[in-house]
This record gives sequence, C-alpha cells and structure tokens, in this order.
Amino acid sequence: MDEEIHERVRDIIKAIPRGRVATYGDIADLAKAPSPRLVGRILNEDGHDLPWQRVLKADGTCAPHLRETQLQMLHEEGVPNLDGKVNLREYRWEDARKEEAPGLW
Repeated sequence: MDEEIHERVRDIIKAIPRGRVATYGDIADLAKAPSPRLVGRILNEDGHDLPWQRVLKADGTCAPHLRETQLQMLHEEGVPNLDGKVNLREYRWEDARKEEAPGLW
C-alpha cells in the first residue's frame, strides 16, 4: 500500500469534527485513494486511534459488526440515527460534501 495515501486517509479521518460523519467514499475522494475499500482496510488495520465511528457506508449505515457500538458513540457526539441510519444530508462533514449538480426538479 502507498504510504502517502495511507497517511492522507488517516489525516482526513482525524479531521472529521465531533458531531459530523463522512462516508468511506468521501474519504477516498478527499485522499485521492483508489477506492472506498482501501479506506475500510486502513481503518481495520490501523484505525484504533482514529475517530472511526464517524465513517459510514454510502447509505448512512454502519458496518454490521460495529453497528451498536458505532451508533452509540455517534449518539454521544450528538449524531442521531433513525432505524440505524444517519441522515447524511444533515450530518455529513462539510469538507466531504460534493457539489450537487443542478437537477431537473
């Protein structure tokens, strides 16, 4: 694995503020990493000291094996969930928001 990408991913995750979340894809885009899966791998192998609870799947849900712990940690930071899903429109970290293309509606 490219050490520079690895450190960029870690630095970006460290920068997610309390009460905000980002997706694996957001982090990959910001770090210019080849895929969201690499972000997950870095968190799995070297994320114990990071605010890993602030990184979610693209649909605003948690990895199943971390769900209860992650949702509790996010709740303690002021990030609510509805049936296990975080509202990304409301709680997504501003730095991770992509410009939405104008739609027809």
